[in-house]
Amino acid sequence: MRKIVKYAALVLLLILIAGGVVLYIMSRPDVARFSTAELSGRVPVMASQHPEAFPTMNVPEATSWPAGEAPRAAEGLTVARFADGLDHPRAMLVLPNGDVLVAEAQSPPREDGGIEGKVMKSLMGKAGAGGVSANRITLLRDADGDGKAEVRSAYITGLNSPYGMALVKDTLYVANTDAILAFPYVEGATKMTGQAKKIADLPAKGTNRHWTKSLAAAPNGWLYVGVGADSNIGEKGMANEVKRASVLEVRPENGYVRTFAAGIRNPVGLAFYPGSDQLWTVVNERDMLGSDLVPDYLAEIDEGDFYGWPWYYWGGYIDPRVAPPEEDQRQYTKRPAYGLGAHVAPLGMTFTQGLDLGERWANGVLVARHGSWNREPATGYDVVFVRFGANKRPADALPVILLDRFLAADGKTTRGRPADVKVAKDGSALVADDTGGVIWRVAKAG
Repeated sequence: MRKIVKYAALVLLLILIAGGVVLYIMSRPDVARFSTAELSGRVPVMASQHPEAFPTMNVPEATSWPAGEAPRAAEGLTVARFADGLDHPRAMLVLPNGDVLVAEAQSPPREDGGIEGKVMKSLMGKAGAGGVSANRITLLRDADGDGKAEVRSAYITGLNSPYGMALVKDTLYVANTDAILAFPYVEGATKMTGQAKKIADLPAKGTNRHWTKSLAAAPNGWLYVGVGADSNIGEKGMANEVKRASVLEVRPENGYVRTFAAGIRNPVGLAFYPGSDQLWTVVNERDMLGSDLVPDYLAEIDEGDFYGWPWYYWGGYIDPRVAPPEEDQRQYTKRPAYGLGAHVAPLGMTFTQGLDLGERWANGVLVARHGSWNREPATGYDVVFVRFGANKRPADALPVILLDRFLAADGKTTRGRPADVKVAKDGSALVADDTGGVIWRVAKAG
């Protein structure tokens, strides 16, 4: 009997050891085989798939900027603080008179008490997010033209995780996480005195995993909203993804909402090419296919476009983790225009019309790459420039860094994370640093 017990105990021990080895192998981070440069451009490398049972987790810890330190600007440029002491500044809007509106916001409270939700909350806390949202839009004004905002005012308060903003004539539109609101705009006012009018509801049920709602106004006054998925690859069921992973069209005159383009996992920054009705966006792609997949991207958005999520990526590569749809949509999957690197998390974007930093930065788009949490080594944490050609599409060149060194040299800590970039009225570039609480101003040296 004792021999049987000893034998059983030995078998159990071997099973536990084997299980531990398997768990260790499955949970090991997937180390990138390609550089971010190789995963960028018009024809980025499409690496082999490495499906992960546990995501690679490499979250640099958020720290504050040491006194006197700042990100590094490209050669010939300088960077200084336009405003600081802000509470998680995210999206910005430059008004016609030069005032700057900044949405100070974080994720709303989430209905996600599971293991995944707790893990994500812990990771986001380490990365400098996950606090209580300020739910505020702040107005910044550089009245004396010295490159610093000496006027700061709580312009609109009591919002619900606001993000996108757009001005159409005398109406300011604000995209909360759950609705678009319209406010009467008065130029020069430092506080909104008019009452909000709800234009349309936006998807915000479930865990609201991708809570930001970016906003862009077309030349005809219609609004376009970027709405991210509520999951990684639809694992919670596609019934939870109605009007998500999409760019929505909203007609303010009657509140009509429709899906303009779909299959876009998390379209964040939105902007129209200057002088046209061509809409562009930057997109955060899916996770857990390895550190080299899938490249985040820049894409033009036309009516009826389908970019593949969750079944396909980059024009038709099949995601083996997702059962194919009943109707074959692979042949209709549109290929992105330009890769920005895997897991770089592009958020804000702006075309460089009006930018006065020199010819090197003319005719293109600036993109704030917020930085990875699920890649080894970490990547992003910078602002890059993508040049466009005469055909109004990205040129055959790699991104050029405008501003970097938000990530420390050892890759273990960050002093800040770029969340948005806009062109100021004086031609400088403004960069919102959410975890640093700073708006940085990039200008010509001298």
